[in-house]
Amino acid sequence: MSIKERLFKRTPPFFRKLRTVGLVLIAAGSTAGTVNVPLPDIVKQISGYIIVAGSVMVAVSQAVVKDEE
Repeated sequence: MSIKERLFKRTPPFFRKLRTVGLVLIAAGSTAGTVNVPLPDIVKQISGYIIVAGSVMVAVSQAVVKDEE
């Protein structure tokens, strides 16, 4: 199975929920990283890690397919 075929097949329900959680993490990290209120540097650093974690969750969840054989 090629990558293109894998990305267009049906995703199992658990991984759809996990993908949604990843998107929420990306949104929260982006918001915390770009807010105009002065925040400690550690908060901005953690928001970068949250964005990366959410991105990985979304990518992995999208690549999992339900085998219908």
